[in-house]
Amino acid sequence: MGHTDNPVIDAILKRRSIRKYTDEAISREDIITIMEAGQWAPSGLNNQPWRFMVVTRDDPRHDKLATCTKYAHIIRGSYACIAVMLEKKAIYSPMKDHQGAGACIQNMMLAAHSLGLGTVWLGQIVNDQTASLNALDKSENEYELQAVIALGHPDQKGSADRKPLSELLLEDF
Repeated sequence: MGHTDNPVIDAILKRRSIRKYTDEAISREDIITIMEAGQWAPSGLNNQPWRFMVVTRDDPRHDKLATCTKYAHIIRGSYACIAVMLEKKAIYSPMKDHQGAGACIQNMMLAAHSLGLGTVWLGQIVNDQTASLNALDKSENEYELQAVIALGHPDQKGSADRKPLSELLLEDF
């Protein structure tokens, strides 16, 4: 792929899902930087309907959140989780706002990677909104959980492969 000297493209190509973390702490400044990257994602009408909640491993809600997913071991091993929610009253177009939340989550994961941190996008946890939001002490009437980003210092190398672009391109140009 061209433009490999470009730091943004480099981060996109090298970011991997990391599911195992060391015990090392992450600074508040780094977590804020990650959320600021999410804050700058595009959203329809610039309505920015996303809301963030950081739950560190010393917060009792961290373990409660782990009980809401079959990936509990990932949450328990993380230094922190960032829950990304949509504020229901801020939603103006469900499709556009869900797409914006995805862009927000991707920005946050790329920012974490650029800081030398590892993340994984936990999506299965959103299947039980009631349990997940209760674990976070948030109301289903007010919020819709989009994902939980597990965050920590990597204790593994990530791996991934991709289909050739020719399989994804509907027609040549």
